[in-house]
Amino acid sequence: MKFAKNPEAEAKAIFDEDLAANRAMGRHGAALIPKGARVLTYCNTGALATSGHGTALGVVRTAFERDKTLSVVACETRPYLQGARLTAWECMQEGIPCTLITDNMAGHLMSKGEVDVVIVGADRIAANGDAANKIGTYMVAVLAQRHRLPFYVAAPTSTFDPKSADGSAIQIEERLAQEVTGYRGVRWAPEGVKVRNPAFDVTPAELISAIVCEKGVVRDPDRERLAAILR
Repeated sequence: MKFAKNPEAEAKAIFDEDLAANRAMGRHGAALIPKGARVLTYCNTGALATSGHGTALGVVRTAFERDKTLSVVACETRPYLQGARLTAWECMQEGIPCTLITDNMAGHLMSKGEVDVVIVGADRIAANGDAANKIGTYMVAVLAQRHRLPFYVAAPTSTFDPKSADGSAIQIEERLAQEVTGYRGVRWAPEGVKVRNPAFDVTPAELISAIVCEKGVVRDPDRERLAAILR
């Protein structure tokens, strides 16, 4: 392994590069958020997950700077509650109006006209635009399509994986059963029950209205459009 001659300087450069990318993403994505929008988020994609601004939540943060009537509907994000523990906290620190919901309430709120747009992050984006993100994202994307709501993905180009032809090539991590059966010593599921705990799922490109990255916005993402923005 080759080490940098000045690790501190390299770490600072990586920090600055990530922050600049996030702020650029915020500027590009904010243009997609209507005035007064109620923005549904999933998982945490803010300052706590990045160098200090965020990807999807960075878009929300930039949009809020331009329009103080914007508000957030934060899904709790089972089973590890990143939305409840992190996103809601960040919104409160920023003074962004935020309503916390359980994940299974999203469809109900959409059907009642209480959500205007959905924006999420991504851990990897395949060459054709399929996007892997926290488990439950696919469900939200399907609900957004059913209710004719724009579904945006915000992620840096470092998450784009041209070597993965589509989402089926993305390996999904299975996490510990304890995350589903209980929390911090409190168990609510019966002993011996079989558990599945995939950490991520894949949202097909056809459910994604646009992908926002630091280079711009890719509407109706597909293989050709993603390849073009990476040139």
